[in-house]
Amino acid sequence: MKALILVGGFGTRLRPLTLSVPKPLVEFANKPMILHQIEALVKAGVTDIVLAVNYKPEVMASVLKNYEEKFGITIEFSIEKEPLGTAGPLALARKVLGKDDSPFFVLNADVTCEYPFEKMRDFHVAHGNEGTILATKVEEPSKYGVIVTESNSTRIDRFVEKPVEYVGNRINAGIYIFNPSILDRIELRPTSIEKEIFPAMAADYQLHTFDLEGYWMDVGQPKDFLTGTCLYLSSLAKRSPEMLAPASEAYVHGGNVLVHPTARIGKGCKIGPNVTIGPNAVVGDGVCLQRCVLMEGTQVRDYAWVKNSIVGWNSSVGRWSRLDGVTVLGDDVQIADEIYVNGASVLPHKSIKANVCEPGIVM
Repeated sequence: MKALILVGGFGTRLRPLTLSVPKPLVEFANKPMILHQIEALVKAGVTDIVLAVNYKPEVMASVLKNYEEKFGITIEFSIEKEPLGTAGPLALARKVLGKDDSPFFVLNADVTCEYPFEKMRDFHVAHGNEGTILATKVEEPSKYGVIVTESNSTRIDRFVEKPVEYVGNRINAGIYIFNPSILDRIELRPTSIEKEIFPAMAADYQLHTFDLEGYWMDVGQPKDFLTGTCLYLSSLAKRSPEMLAPASEAYVHGGNVLVHPTARIGKGCKIGPNVTIGPNAVVGDGVCLQRCVLMEGTQVRDYAWVKNSIVGWNSSVGRWSRLDGVTVLGDDVQIADEIYVNGASVLPHKSIKANVCEPGIVM
């Protein structure tokens, strides 16, 4: 089987993290985002993966070379000279996606969930039509494009954009599986799969929906990255609780704490709920961490408090300092002692020696 991962451009929504590391390689729960997806695809029998990108960072090429060897798969880049929308990349990757009759997955690189690729593949093969959309249920469907199915069926009848009256609560989760015949519908030009291709497939009775169980989140921007981390850790607590720090640890407060084995934690800390601590991170004494992510090589000094924030690689937070309000520190940022930072995006290699009370970009 084959898969196309829609990576896109420079990850501007996730800056300042993506100023140092290509978006697919930013660690989500201590593992590059794209590795979560590759592992799940390989488990479902995928052997050929295409990454649809606007540019090809060399660092990404070398990391993916390692993944090719580790999993025994082929990973290719498909580079768009102009943005091709959500359908054009399929036409650009036709050589791989259409090389045989087996179906292929398409997924958005920013989406995290309990990737149900195996169940989705079996469902798709069983109904025998051209396409299957993974759907997630939402509480406020009026904000989204809603999928409407035929009565008592998974076959999609139509799509309703931001409905005023209730027509359903299923929305497109950004993960699909198609037969290669879909490639005959797509020209090599900027094309929207949602607006141009799906309605035509539904009109031909060729499109079904498969319900996602569990959480779903697009983690392409910092506040959603933090929410997605919380959802992932809650899922991990149910599926593989042994991967989380045990509740018996004195520093664990509220659970869902993921600590890399190489991280060091001081005395008298209160950590949790929903905290990820990366490789070689050093947490001082009396530190309080809540709903936050510490990337590799970070230092949080004694009695600091980090909440609703992401501390980028090799950054340090001074003694008695406080981060809150979806603060994001880029690579190698130094926060002095006794400093308050609220909702700031701090660019790499900066030193902060005065309070930042209003959300904004610190350049």
